[in-house]
Amino acid sequence: MNTMLPAWQGIVLAGGRSSRMGRDKALLEWRGRPLLEHMRDLLSDAGAARVVISGTRPGYGAIPDAIPDDIGDGGPAVALAQLVQRLPDGVWLAVPVDMPLLAAPALHALVAASADCAMFERHPLPMRITLDSRTRALLAGIVELPPSQRSLRAIHHALAGVVLVPGAWDASLIGCNTPEEWAALRERE
Repeated sequence: MNTMLPAWQGIVLAGGRSSRMGRDKALLEWRGRPLLEHMRDLLSDAGAARVVISGTRPGYGAIPDAIPDDIGDGGPAVALAQLVQRLPDGVWLAVPVDMPLLAAPALHALVAASADCAMFERHPLPMRITLDSRTRALLAGIVELPPSQRSLRAIHHALAGVVLVPGAWDASLIGCNTPEEWAALRERE
């Protein structure tokens, strides 16, 4: 870990219905263990002081969504907006549960960004957010928006976030939402 990085904490976004996948993405096996554990350990190994899991995940000490996805149709933006209301101030890095190729150098680049919010170009996740009363107030408004306006990009815009060019990390920013995408990722394992 780079000791010049600010202290930071991690969030694994593991809620949702996985409807396009047809089964729970968080429990898909990657290198012999569930994606949920892989992503949690990735954040810890990269230097997160604490890792929080978002969603209903018995046995993982997760924080359930205040508005379940099957009721609120909120997606990751609403899950994140609800979750941050229950977390302490500081730098947080949110990652999706379905991005197993993600690596520490990409995470470190986001953590090092000097902004309240940062993401890679063309990739709303992973996302860096600096939590304080101002960012919490802005994020609280996301939950109230019509579903078509609830997005991670809306959060990024509201926080006047910076966009980083992924460069060498672009190939690691691949998520999987369908069985076909999962099969393609498994070929890279």
